[in-house]
Amino acid sequence: MLYLDNAATTPVRREALEAAWPYLTGTFGNPSSHHTAGEAAAAGLEDARRRAAAVLGVRRSDVVFTSGGTEGANLAIKGLALAAPRGRHLVTSPIEHEAVLESVDHLARMHGFEVSFAGVGADGVVTPDALRAVLRPDTTLVSLAYANNEIGAVADIPALADAAHEVGALLHTDAVQAAGFLDLRGLGADAITLSGHKLGAPKGTGLAMIRGRLPLEPVIHGGGQESGRRSGTENVAFAVALAVALELAEAEREEKAARLAALRDRLIGRVLAAYDGALLTGPRAPRHPAHASFCFPGVSGESILLDLEERGVIASSGSACAAGSDEPSHVLTALGIDREIAQTAVRLTLAPTTTPEDVDRAAAAVEDVLGGR
Repeated sequence: MLYLDNAATTPVRREALEAAWPYLTGTFGNPSSHHTAGEAAAAGLEDARRRAAAVLGVRRSDVVFTSGGTEGANLAIKGLALAAPRGRHLVTSPIEHEAVLESVDHLARMHGFEVSFAGVGADGVVTPDALRAVLRPDTTLVSLAYANNEIGAVADIPALADAAHEVGALLHTDAVQAAGFLDLRGLGADAITLSGHKLGAPKGTGLAMIRGRLPLEPVIHGGGQESGRRSGTENVAFAVALAVALELAEAEREEKAARLAALRDRLIGRVLAAYDGALLTGPRAPRHPAHASFCFPGVSGESILLDLEERGVIASSGSACAAGSDEPSHVLTALGIDREIAQTAVRLTLAPTTTPEDVDRAAAAVEDVLGGR
Protein backbone atom coordinates (compact mmCIF):
# COMPACT_ATOMS: atom_id res chain seq x y z
CA MET A 1 0.00 0.00 0.00
CA LEU A 2 1.23 3.47 -0.92
CA TYR A 3 -0.34 5.87 1.58
CA LEU A 4 -0.78 9.39 0.20
CA ASP A 5 -3.34 10.79 2.63
CA ASN A 6 -0.89 12.29 5.10
CA ALA A 7 -2.92 15.48 5.49
CA ALA A 8 -5.53 13.30 7.22
CA THR A 9 -3.14 11.55 9.60
CA THR A 10 0.35 10.12 9.81
CA PRO A 11 1.89 7.01 11.38
CA VAL A 12 3.31 7.45 14.86
CA ARG A 13 7.07 7.83 14.92
CA ARG A 14 8.95 5.20 16.88
CA GLU A 15 10.92 7.89 18.71
CA ALA A 16 7.68 9.47 19.95
CA LEU A 17 6.36 6.14 21.19
CA GLU A 18 9.60 5.29 22.97
CA ALA A 19 9.68 8.70 24.66
CA ALA A 20 6.07 8.28 25.82
CA TRP A 21 6.43 4.72 27.11
CA PRO A 22 8.01 5.50 30.51
CA TYR A 23 5.09 7.82 31.34
CA LEU A 24 2.63 5.02 30.59
CA THR A 25 4.45 2.57 32.85
CA GLY A 26 6.93 3.43 35.62
CA THR A 27 6.45 7.20 35.73
CA PHE A 28 2.66 7.05 35.75
CA GLY A 29 1.87 9.58 38.47
CA ASN A 30 -0.63 12.40 38.28
CA PRO A 31 1.40 15.57 37.59
CA SER A 32 -0.77 17.50 40.05
CA SER A 33 0.05 15.15 42.93
CA HIS A 34 2.50 16.47 45.52
CA HIS A 35 4.56 13.35 46.05
CA THR A 36 7.49 11.68 44.34
CA ALA A 37 5.46 9.90 41.66
CA GLY A 38 3.50 13.02 40.81
CA GLU A 39 6.57 15.24 40.78
CA ALA A 40 8.34 12.91 38.35
CA ALA A 41 5.37 13.10 35.98
CA ALA A 42 5.21 16.89 36.38
CA ALA A 43 8.88 17.14 35.48
CA GLY A 44 8.27 15.16 32.29
CA LEU A 45 5.33 17.38 31.41
CA GLU A 46 7.28 20.58 31.91
CA ASP A 47 10.20 19.26 29.89
CA ALA A 48 7.77 18.52 27.05
CA ARG A 49 6.38 22.05 27.36
CA ARG A 50 9.89 23.52 27.21
CA ARG A 51 10.80 21.51 24.12
CA ALA A 52 7.62 22.40 22.27
CA ALA A 53 8.03 26.07 23.16
CA ALA A 54 11.58 26.04 21.80
CA VAL A 55 10.35 24.84 18.40
CA LEU A 56 7.78 27.65 18.33
CA GLY A 57 10.22 30.25 19.63
CA VAL A 58 7.96 31.20 22.54
CA ARG A 59 8.04 31.04 26.32
CA ARG A 60 7.27 27.75 28.03
CA SER A 61 4.34 29.36 29.82
CA ASP A 62 2.72 30.15 26.44
CA VAL A 63 2.12 26.46 25.66
CA VAL A 64 -1.15 24.75 26.61
CA PHE A 65 -1.39 21.03 25.90
CA THR A 66 -4.71 19.95 24.36
CA SER A 67 -6.32 16.86 22.85
CA GLY A 68 -5.66 18.06 19.30
CA GLY A 69 -6.22 20.76 16.73
CA THR A 70 -9.98 20.96 17.19
CA GLU A 71 -9.80 21.57 20.92
CA GLY A 72 -6.94 23.99 20.37
CA ALA A 73 -8.94 26.04 17.86
CA ASN A 74 -11.94 26.10 20.19
CA LEU A 75 -9.77 27.26 23.09
CA ALA A 76 -7.94 29.93 21.13
CA ILE A 77 -10.99 31.36 19.35
CA LYS A 78 -13.63 31.12 22.07
CA GLY A 79 -11.17 31.71 24.89
CA LEU A 80 -9.59 34.84 23.46
CA ALA A 81 -12.84 36.31 22.09
CA LEU A 82 -14.80 35.81 25.30
CA ALA A 83 -12.02 37.23 27.46
CA ALA A 84 -11.28 40.25 25.26
CA PRO A 85 -12.91 43.51 26.39
CA ARG A 86 -12.35 45.52 23.18
CA GLY A 87 -15.21 44.41 20.88
CA ARG A 88 -17.49 41.69 19.58
CA HIS A 89 -16.44 41.46 15.95
CA LEU A 90 -14.63 38.43 14.52
CA VAL A 91 -12.94 37.87 11.17
CA THR A 92 -12.18 34.59 9.48
CA SER A 93 -12.37 33.26 5.90
CA PRO A 94 -14.86 30.93 4.20
CA ILE A 95 -12.20 28.25 3.57
CA GLU A 96 -11.18 27.55 7.17
CA HIS A 97 -11.34 24.15 8.85
CA GLU A 98 -14.65 23.24 10.45
CA ALA A 99 -13.11 23.60 13.92
CA VAL A 100 -12.58 27.29 13.21
CA LEU A 101 -15.85 27.94 11.40
CA GLU A 102 -17.96 26.15 14.02
CA SER A 103 -16.20 27.96 16.87
CA VAL A 104 -16.90 31.32 15.22
CA ASP A 105 -20.50 30.30 14.52
CA HIS A 106 -20.96 29.35 18.18
CA LEU A 107 -19.77 32.78 19.29
CA ALA A 108 -22.18 34.42 16.85
CA ARG A 109 -25.19 32.30 17.86
CA MET A 110 -24.68 32.08 21.59
CA HIS A 111 -22.76 35.24 22.46
CA GLY A 112 -23.87 37.84 19.92
CA PHE A 113 -20.60 38.30 18.07
CA GLU A 114 -20.64 39.68 14.54
CA VAL A 115 -18.60 37.80 11.94
CA SER A 116 -17.00 39.03 8.71
CA PHE A 117 -15.36 36.80 6.12
CA ALA A 118 -12.21 37.96 4.37
CA GLY A 119 -12.38 37.43 0.64
CA VAL A 120 -10.25 34.71 -0.94
CA GLY A 121 -8.95 34.64 -4.47
CA ALA A 122 -9.52 31.77 -6.87
CA ASP A 123 -6.26 30.30 -5.55
CA GLY A 124 -7.50 30.26 -1.95
CA VAL A 125 -5.08 32.90 -0.65
CA VAL A 126 -6.22 35.60 1.79
CA THR A 127 -4.15 38.72 1.22
CA PRO A 128 -3.44 41.44 3.80
CA ASP A 129 -5.50 43.88 1.70
CA ALA A 130 -8.45 41.45 1.69
CA LEU A 131 -8.17 41.24 5.46
CA ARG A 132 -7.94 45.01 5.90
CA ALA A 133 -11.14 45.39 3.87
CA VAL A 134 -13.17 43.68 6.61
CA LEU A 135 -11.32 44.78 9.74
CA ARG A 136 -13.07 47.24 12.05
CA PRO A 137 -12.07 49.26 15.12
CA ASP A 138 -14.02 46.77 17.24
CA THR A 139 -12.52 43.62 15.69
CA THR A 140 -11.32 41.52 18.59
CA LEU A 141 -9.97 38.40 16.86
CA VAL A 142 -8.92 37.19 13.41
CA SER A 143 -8.55 33.46 12.69
CA LEU A 144 -6.84 32.39 9.45
CA ALA A 145 -5.05 29.14 8.63
CA TYR A 146 -1.35 29.02 7.87
CA ALA A 147 -1.83 26.19 5.33
CA ASN A 148 -5.19 25.02 4.03
CA ASN A 149 -5.84 21.32 4.53
CA GLU A 150 -7.80 20.80 1.30
CA ILE A 151 -5.98 22.88 -1.30
CA GLY A 152 -2.53 23.46 0.20
CA ALA A 153 -2.67 27.27 -0.05
CA VAL A 154 -0.15 28.94 2.29
CA ALA A 155 -0.93 32.30 3.90
CA ASP A 156 1.52 35.08 4.73
CA ILE A 157 0.79 34.97 8.45
CA PRO A 158 3.32 37.66 9.50
CA ALA A 159 1.72 40.15 7.08
CA LEU A 160 -1.80 39.14 8.14
CA ALA A 161 -0.84 39.49 11.80
CA ASP A 162 0.52 42.97 11.11
CA ALA A 163 -2.77 43.93 9.44
CA ALA A 164 -4.81 42.61 12.39
CA HIS A 165 -2.60 44.41 14.89
CA GLU A 166 -3.10 47.72 13.06
CA VAL A 167 -6.63 47.86 14.50
CA GLY A 168 -5.66 46.24 17.81
CA ALA A 169 -7.12 42.81 16.97
CA LEU A 170 -5.51 39.50 17.91
CA LEU A 171 -4.64 36.88 15.31
CA HIS A 172 -4.98 33.11 15.70
CA THR A 173 -3.59 30.78 13.06
CA ASP A 174 -4.50 27.14 12.60
CA ALA A 175 -1.06 25.68 11.86
CA VAL A 176 -2.14 22.03 11.99
CA GLN A 177 -1.07 21.34 8.39
CA ALA A 178 1.95 23.64 8.54
CA ALA A 179 3.84 22.03 11.43
CA GLY A 180 6.89 20.16 10.22
CA PHE A 181 6.72 21.71 6.75
CA LEU A 182 6.67 25.50 7.27
CA ASP A 183 8.56 27.72 9.69
CA LEU A 184 6.57 28.22 12.91
CA ARG A 185 8.84 30.88 14.38
CA GLY A 186 8.43 34.62 13.96
CA LEU A 187 4.85 34.47 12.70
CA GLY A 188 3.67 37.35 14.87
CA ALA A 189 0.51 35.40 15.73
CA ASP A 190 -1.08 35.78 19.16
CA ALA A 191 -2.25 32.15 19.13
CA ILE A 192 -1.09 29.09 17.18
CA THR A 193 -2.72 25.66 17.28
CA LEU A 194 -1.15 22.32 16.32
CA SER A 195 -2.23 18.68 16.16
CA GLY A 196 0.20 15.90 16.95
CA HIS A 197 -1.15 13.18 14.68
CA LYS A 198 -0.32 15.24 11.59
CA LEU A 199 3.42 15.03 12.36
CA GLY A 200 4.09 11.62 13.86
CA ALA A 201 2.61 11.82 17.38
CA PRO A 202 -0.44 9.80 18.50
CA LYS A 203 -3.99 10.95 17.83
CA GLY A 204 -5.39 12.89 20.76
CA THR A 205 -2.36 15.16 21.13
CA GLY A 206 -2.07 18.86 20.39
CA LEU A 207 -1.20 22.25 21.76
CA ALA A 208 -2.31 25.83 21.73
CA MET A 209 0.24 28.60 21.96
CA ILE A 210 -1.38 31.60 23.65
CA ARG A 211 1.00 34.56 23.67
CA GLY A 212 2.10 36.07 26.94
CA ARG A 213 -0.48 36.94 29.52
CA LEU A 214 -3.41 37.41 27.16
CA PRO A 215 -6.74 36.95 28.96
CA LEU A 216 -8.20 33.56 28.09
CA GLU A 217 -11.57 32.11 29.07
CA PRO A 218 -11.27 28.32 29.46
CA VAL A 219 -13.64 26.14 27.47
CA ILE A 220 -13.04 23.14 29.76
CA HIS A 221 -13.61 23.89 33.44
CA GLY A 222 -12.49 21.87 36.43
CA GLY A 223 -9.35 21.56 38.50
CA GLY A 224 -7.46 24.41 36.86
CA GLN A 225 -4.64 22.46 35.23
CA GLU A 226 -2.48 24.08 32.54
CA SER A 227 -2.27 27.27 34.62
CA GLY A 228 -6.05 27.48 34.74
CA ARG A 229 -6.43 27.54 30.96
CA ARG A 230 -7.39 23.93 30.29
CA SER A 231 -8.68 21.76 33.12
CA GLY A 232 -8.31 17.99 33.25
CA THR A 233 -5.48 15.71 34.29
CA GLU A 234 -2.76 16.16 31.68
CA ASN A 235 -1.86 13.31 29.34
CA VAL A 236 1.84 13.40 30.16
CA ALA A 237 2.85 10.54 27.89
CA PHE A 238 1.19 12.06 24.83
CA ALA A 239 2.53 15.54 25.61
CA VAL A 240 6.01 14.04 25.65
CA ALA A 241 5.32 12.20 22.38
CA LEU A 242 4.10 15.43 20.79
CA ALA A 243 7.17 17.37 21.88
CA VAL A 244 9.53 14.73 20.50
CA ALA A 245 7.67 14.44 17.19
CA LEU A 246 7.59 18.23 16.86
CA GLU A 247 11.33 18.52 17.56
CA LEU A 248 12.16 15.85 14.98
CA ALA A 249 9.85 17.37 12.37
CA GLU A 250 11.45 20.79 12.87
CA ALA A 251 14.98 19.38 12.66
CA GLU A 252 14.13 17.76 9.31
CA ARG A 253 11.94 20.56 8.00
CA GLU A 254 14.11 22.51 5.58
CA GLU A 255 15.57 19.50 3.77
CA LYS A 256 12.23 17.70 3.77
CA ALA A 257 10.27 20.67 2.44
CA ALA A 258 12.65 21.25 -0.45
CA ARG A 259 12.72 17.58 -1.42
CA LEU A 260 8.97 17.08 -1.16
CA ALA A 261 8.17 20.28 -3.07
CA ALA A 262 10.12 18.91 -6.03
CA LEU A 263 8.26 15.59 -5.79
CA ARG A 264 4.94 17.44 -5.43
CA ASP A 265 5.57 19.40 -8.61
CA ARG A 266 6.55 16.22 -10.45
CA LEU A 267 3.29 14.60 -9.36
CA ILE A 268 1.20 17.67 -10.25
CA GLY A 269 2.70 17.83 -13.73
CA ARG A 270 1.99 14.19 -14.52
CA VAL A 271 -1.54 14.25 -13.14
CA LEU A 272 -2.49 17.40 -15.06
CA ALA A 273 -1.14 15.81 -18.23
CA ALA A 274 -3.07 12.60 -17.62
CA TYR A 275 -6.56 14.08 -18.08
CA ASP A 276 -7.66 16.84 -20.40
CA GLY A 277 -9.45 19.41 -18.28
CA ALA A 278 -7.88 18.39 -14.97
CA LEU A 279 -7.86 21.34 -12.56
CA LEU A 280 -5.23 21.97 -9.91
CA THR A 281 -6.98 23.36 -6.84
CA GLY A 282 -5.06 25.91 -4.82
CA PRO A 283 -2.08 27.94 -6.00
CA ARG A 284 1.09 26.73 -7.67
CA ALA A 285 2.85 28.94 -5.12
CA PRO A 286 2.88 29.55 -2.24
CA ARG A 287 1.81 25.94 -1.73
CA HIS A 288 2.31 23.35 1.00
CA PRO A 289 5.36 21.33 -0.07
CA ALA A 290 3.62 17.95 0.31
CA HIS A 291 0.19 18.82 -1.09
CA ALA A 292 -1.35 18.09 -4.51
CA SER A 293 -5.10 18.40 -5.09
CA PHE A 294 -7.22 18.29 -8.21
CA CYS A 295 -10.70 18.27 -9.70
CA PHE A 296 -11.53 16.14 -12.72
CA PRO A 297 -14.65 17.51 -14.40
CA GLY A 298 -16.90 14.80 -15.72
CA VAL A 299 -15.42 12.05 -13.55
CA SER A 300 -16.56 10.85 -10.13
CA GLY A 301 -13.90 11.65 -7.57
CA GLU A 302 -15.02 8.72 -5.42
CA SER A 303 -14.64 6.32 -8.35
CA ILE A 304 -11.10 7.59 -8.93
CA LEU A 305 -10.26 6.98 -5.27
CA LEU A 306 -11.67 3.45 -5.37
CA ASP A 307 -9.76 2.65 -8.57
CA LEU A 308 -6.57 4.05 -7.09
CA GLU A 309 -7.01 1.93 -3.97
CA GLU A 310 -7.41 -1.17 -6.15
CA ARG A 311 -3.96 -0.28 -7.51
CA GLY A 312 -2.55 0.10 -4.00
CA VAL A 313 -2.60 3.90 -3.76
CA ILE A 314 -4.47 5.51 -0.85
CA ALA A 315 -5.69 9.07 -1.38
CA SER A 316 -8.72 11.14 -0.35
CA SER A 317 -11.26 13.61 -1.65
CA GLY A 318 -10.32 16.26 0.91
CA SER A 319 -10.81 16.83 4.62
CA ALA A 320 -11.19 13.64 6.64
CA CYS A 321 -13.49 15.59 8.97
CA ALA A 322 -16.04 15.88 6.15
CA ALA A 323 -15.71 12.32 4.87
CA GLY A 324 -19.04 10.67 4.15
CA SER A 325 -20.85 13.94 3.45
CA ASP A 326 -22.78 14.23 0.19
CA GLU A 327 -22.16 17.97 0.15
CA PRO A 328 -19.33 19.39 -1.95
CA SER A 329 -16.36 20.88 -0.15
CA HIS A 330 -17.08 24.32 1.30
CA VAL A 331 -13.48 25.21 0.51
CA LEU A 332 -13.80 24.47 -3.20
CA THR A 333 -17.18 26.14 -3.62
CA ALA A 334 -15.83 29.24 -1.84
CA LEU A 335 -13.19 29.43 -4.58
CA GLY A 336 -15.95 29.64 -7.17
CA ILE A 337 -15.69 26.04 -8.33
CA ASP A 338 -19.01 24.61 -9.51
CA ARG A 339 -20.64 22.22 -7.03
CA GLU A 340 -20.60 19.29 -9.48
CA ILE A 341 -16.94 19.86 -10.29
CA ALA A 342 -16.11 20.20 -6.58
CA GLN A 343 -17.43 16.68 -6.06
CA THR A 344 -14.72 15.33 -8.38
CA ALA A 345 -11.94 16.35 -5.96
CA VAL A 346 -8.93 14.13 -5.31
CA ARG A 347 -6.17 15.00 -2.82
CA LEU A 348 -2.74 13.34 -2.68
CA THR A 349 -0.51 14.37 0.22
CA LEU A 350 3.05 13.16 0.59
CA ALA A 351 4.92 11.89 3.64
CA PRO A 352 8.46 12.66 4.77
CA THR A 353 9.34 9.15 3.63
CA THR A 354 7.82 9.51 0.14
CA THR A 355 10.38 8.70 -2.57
CA PRO A 356 10.64 9.57 -6.28
CA GLU A 357 9.68 5.97 -6.99
CA ASP A 358 6.53 6.39 -4.88
CA VAL A 359 5.55 9.50 -6.80
CA ASP A 360 6.11 7.77 -10.13
CA ARG A 361 4.02 4.83 -8.96
CA ALA A 362 1.20 7.13 -7.84
CA ALA A 363 1.33 9.12 -11.09
CA ALA A 364 1.27 5.93 -13.14
CA ALA A 365 -1.76 4.74 -11.18
CA VAL A 366 -3.59 8.04 -11.82
CA GLU A 367 -2.68 7.85 -15.50
CA ASP A 368 -3.97 4.28 -15.65
CA VAL A 369 -7.24 5.19 -13.89
CA LEU A 370 -7.90 8.26 -16.01
CA GLY A 371 -6.60 6.91 -19.28
CA GLY A 372 -9.85 5.30 -20.33
CA ARG A 373 -12.14 8.16 -19.26
